[in-house]
Amino acid sequence: MPIATVNPATGETLKTFDALGPEEIERRLTRAATAFAQYRTTGFDRRAELLNRAADLLDEDRDDIARTMTTEMGKPVTAARAEAAKCAKAMRWYAENARELLADEYPSADDVTDSGASRAIVRYRPLGVVLAVMPWNFPLWQVVRFAAPALMASNVGLLKHASNVPQTALYLEDLFRRAGFPEGCFQTLLVGSGAVEDILRDPRVAAATLTGSEPAGRSVAAVAGDEVKRTVLELGGSDPFVVMPSADIARAARTAVTARVQNNGQSCIAAKRFIVHTDVYDDFCERFTAGMRDLAVGDPMRESTDVGPLASEQGRTDIEELVDDALRLGATAQCGARRPEGQDKGWFYEPTVLTGVTDSMRIHREEAFGPVATVYRVSGLDEAVTLANDSPFGLSSNVWTRDDAEVERFVRDLDAGGVFVNGMTASHPALPFGGVKRSGYGRELSGHGIREFCNVTTVWHAAEPAGKS
Repeated sequence: MPIATVNPATGETLKTFDALGPEEIERRLTRAATAFAQYRTTGFDRRAELLNRAADLLDEDRDDIARTMTTEMGKPVTAARAEAAKCAKAMRWYAENARELLADEYPSADDVTDSGASRAIVRYRPLGVVLAVMPWNFPLWQVVRFAAPALMASNVGLLKHASNVPQTALYLEDLFRRAGFPEGCFQTLLVGSGAVEDILRDPRVAAATLTGSEPAGRSVAAVAGDEVKRTVLELGGSDPFVVMPSADIARAARTAVTARVQNNGQSCIAAKRFIVHTDVYDDFCERFTAGMRDLAVGDPMRESTDVGPLASEQGRTDIEELVDDALRLGATAQCGARRPEGQDKGWFYEPTVLTGVTDSMRIHREEAFGPVATVYRVSGLDEAVTLANDSPFGLSSNVWTRDDAEVERFVRDLDAGGVFVNGMTASHPALPFGGVKRSGYGRELSGHGIREFCNVTTVWHAAEPAGKS
């Protein structure tokens, strides 16, 4: 794939970039290793000062970088501005909380004595250079939720971003440079996917984090495993959105629309499978379909647009193939299932609701990365749990019920990294984020996320021999 900005609303190639060659990659790896040797000695106050400055600059740049993101990958510009604001908030959160999250830990006095020590400490130390392989769908947020904790833990970062968001990737390097981080602390590598293996195998790279597709995750994990390097993987998702009879159906249906089409439907944590109890199925489905049908599809630069284009022509083709397969095998389209009329340019697809989906259809198993929802009817709690878990993915989940016993059952039995009750799945810097099964492993955000790329070090001091003066 060429490294280029291609406007998905028009299909026009706006700017292309040359990939870095081996000599430049080597220079940047050397620069990163040198930066780590210096940066690891800085204190929390200095790191927080730098990260807060980056947050201030991002706030100042919000409108410009939002337009860049929208131009490169098609999200509505209102959502792009919100993404930039969220990134600044996360930077400030880590600047404020990293000291406490990485504070030394002191085992109990009895345990210290029992180990034969006079004192013992658990200390969190940085690993070094961390390679981040990031996707295009949240081109700022996916990077910042790695970079903010990694930098506050004294690591340094190398960013291999998706090839269709090069200007956003270069902006991030420039942002941290302008904030005052030492040269080499955060560098963007404009390289293709074929260069990742050699970079990851380089002994100066200590670990890697990847957000993206399952094949990409397998590839990076295999290389990292061969090199015995730590990884965090956040891969695909096909999150269930379960609606039980006690739920507020009107609110659930409104939220379901947002949960499905956020980021033009191109979000790993977007709700994709809507599992509805038969007692409220007709009411929910009618409201949900009406909400999906009423969405404004069009130019993502317009403030009134709800759903912009898919990020690539291939992405739209993938969605069309999933929908066509389901319809051929007996599913019913309650709305959508086609390209918008009159949209001759760009990679648009109408918000779509499919019912009558069965396990013989590809969309039942595969992630639908676009504004397409599947709605299922279930007869009770057991069937809802079974169907929710009938997926190779386990990123997050949404459950709508006012029955406390049902909530406890879902929390106990759903195979997911998160259970959001009467609300939409979202990521927040204070809450751990990640999945199970083929959605990956490890956690981002919160204290769990900042410690993923730390060396958890035991410091043990021997007790003085008895009777020694």
